[in-house]
Amino acid sequence: MAHCIIELQTALVFALKNDAQLVALLGGEAIYDAPPKAKDTPFVAMVRHDVLSKDGDEAQSFEHRLLIHCWHFDASRKKVLAIVERVIKIALSADLSSVNLIVTHAQHDRSNTMIDGQSGKAKAAIALKFFSEPAV
Repeated sequence: MAHCIIELQTALVFALKNDAQLVALLGGEAIYDAPPKAKDTPFVAMVRHDVLSKDGDEAQSFEHRLLIHCWHFDASRKKVLAIVERVIKIALSADLSSVNLIVTHAQHDRSNTMIDGQSGKAKAAIALKFFSEPAV
């Protein structure tokens, strides 16, 4: 079995890449498992994934905290927020469970937007929380 971080993040990236509306907003399949080094915007990238182990009476479980960055080449909060809204909708509605991991809860904690001072591009950060447990 792969680590629970790999299981959940792989499922989420797959769901995002297979959403026609998100791909259209990005102008192509610009969804990355890690921030790209030489990619012009717009794109979506997983930038952080922390996991906390939660041992219960019956079974082990995990709390996942993900940070996703969304970029758009225009200095437009409206355009980057369209990407944010789609990412959140997919993350909260997709079946992210796998053969090895059952996702029991998905939650949007916060979104922040900014116009990057150096590039002039719009950027957003999405904080998501998931709970999961091993599939037995």
